[in-house]
Amino acid sequence: MHAQKQSRRALLTHLAAAALAIGFAGHAFAADNPQVAIKTTMGEIVVELDAEHAPKSTANFMQYVKSGFYKGTVFHRVIDGFMIQAGGYTEKLVDKPGVRKPIPSESKNGLSNKPYTLAMARTDNPNSATSQFFINVNDNAGLDYPGQDGYGYTVFGRVVKGQETVDKIKGVMVDDMRGMQNVPVTPIVIQSTTVLGGDRLVK
Repeated sequence: MHAQKQSRRALLTHLAAAALAIGFAGHAFAADNPQVAIKTTMGEIVVELDAEHAPKSTANFMQYVKSGFYKGTVFHRVIDGFMIQAGGYTEKLVDKPGVRKPIPSESKNGLSNKPYTLAMARTDNPNSATSQFFINVNDNAGLDYPGQDGYGYTVFGRVVKGQETVDKIKGVMVDDMRGMQNVPVTPIVIQSTTVLGGDRLVK
């Protein structure tokens, strides 16, 4: 009888530990898809990252967010009907120092460049993405893997709040400046990026 009680107690302890582990795992999973508020001079945009399908791109973006890198950078390329791009240049269109090493492409993750999705910008090299990102303002399925170059562009999140801010940005007046095309005439500056939690999370 005593052995049975010990066995039952051990089983209950094991079940409680398993339930606790599952609880922690659920919490970790929820935290794996972080939300970030991007405060700009034209309003706020909240993006939710997809760590399940784009873990490297998500981790990379979060490192830039947490280090404060994006503060003072601008949306330097705006093409209405296509996308708005940011994350690499200061208001004077000078490279922002502190860019980290490039990350490998995750364009084969099955996510599509649909309106209000967040994607990594890059050069002709598919594995050259660093700090720059863009928000699609159209259905840009032509950017999906394999795309025109055999690689496509990695989608790693979506706008969950502030679509109206994206719409305002895409419609601004642009011009050629300092050898760059489609630059907003009035700078659109990122004032801060904040990881959201608790009551601030967009449901």
